[in-house]
Amino acid sequence: MTYDEIKSVLNMVDTPADKLEMVMDIGAHAPAVPDGAVCSDIVGCASHAEICRVGNRFYGRADSAIVRGIVAIITAMVDGKSVAEIKQMDMGAEFAGLNLPLGAGRLNGVNSMISFLQNL
Repeated sequence: MTYDEIKSVLNMVDTPADKLEMVMDIGAHAPAVPDGAVCSDIVGCASHAEICRVGNRFYGRADSAIVRGIVAIITAMVDGKSVAEIKQMDMGAEFAGLNLPLGAGRLNGVNSMISFLQNL
């Protein structure tokens, strides 16, 4: 799914429980990390999470269903963009606009993923 498709789907869901279920479903259907991708651990996540890259294509993986979904959303946000384009993005505001019901621990992980991507 593209980020615009993800955003559209999430905006159709009203209840917090349904939004979290949708995030987990997005993660379950995220593309697999291809062989040869360069992967980096994301420090600061409550779960083990990696963001992987092949050129300007981004992928992710995590050991928790909710984090897998969060990584899928964030990598979709930057997929196909250059490092310069990513540095210009206000990813924090964009992610906050999704209105996901995440606790402080998960939001720390989101901020760690954003920081990693904006410091490529």
